[in-house]
Amino acid sequence: MQKDYQIFGIRAVIEAINAGKTIDKVFIQKGLRGELFGELESLLKKEGVNTSYVPVEKLNKFTKKNHQGVVANISPIEFYDLENLAMDVIESGKTPLFLILDQLSDVRNFGAIIRTAECTGVDGIIIQKKGSAPVTADTVKTSAGAVFKVPICKVDHIKDAIYYMQASGIKTIAASEKTENTIYNVSLTEPCAIIMGAEDTGISPSVLKIVDEKAKLPLLGEIGSLNVSVACGAFLYEVVRQRMK
Repeated sequence: MQKDYQIFGIRAVIEAINAGKTIDKVFIQKGLRGELFGELESLLKKEGVNTSYVPVEKLNKFTKKNHQGVVANISPIEFYDLENLAMDVIESGKTPLFLILDQLSDVRNFGAIIRTAECTGVDGIIIQKKGSAPVTADTVKTSAGAVFKVPICKVDHIKDAIYYMQASGIKTIAASEKTENTIYNVSLTEPCAIIMGAEDTGISPSVLKIVDEKAKLPLLGEIGSLNVSVACGAFLYEVVRQRMK
């Protein structure tokens, strides 16, 4: 955790949340008690902040200062509202291209994907509030600064984002091996949102049920899958190829 993106102390974290700061995750010492901590815990639940209860030794590794049993990651970016962003893109007259990440958890993969998204003209990246990789110093580094150029939206549930895309006339396409259809057979010249899944489990079954299309990349070797950031790059550049014709 980079020091620039870290705050510690119960009161400091409460004030940061009340001030509207984007908190990616709060680490709390196991067994913590007290009235002020109760206030913080209620606030974290109310705001839906991702929390993790850890041994004090882990918190001591984050900082040598008096952390009072609480250390928080602050996001280096501000997140966009999905509906406002989608409306702006649609009204701009360009053909929308969105990227939806379903429970992607590795911050370096996330950073690499953001970098590719910026290079391929993605209008916005959508992640879920809980269970998704946070925007950390490692994300910023592996994105080569692209994290400050591509709008990122957080939603309560990925399925809600998919339903909103569909209602807005944006086709949703899931990257999944559970199909015979390759990405090269899918029309990508109209408004679309590409959905990529988690590194180990892929796209969740409940999400796969509601997408407009599923598509895969042909694998000609013996290994059964690609790294998610590499697969994402292949999908996005197929969009670019089709739209440049």
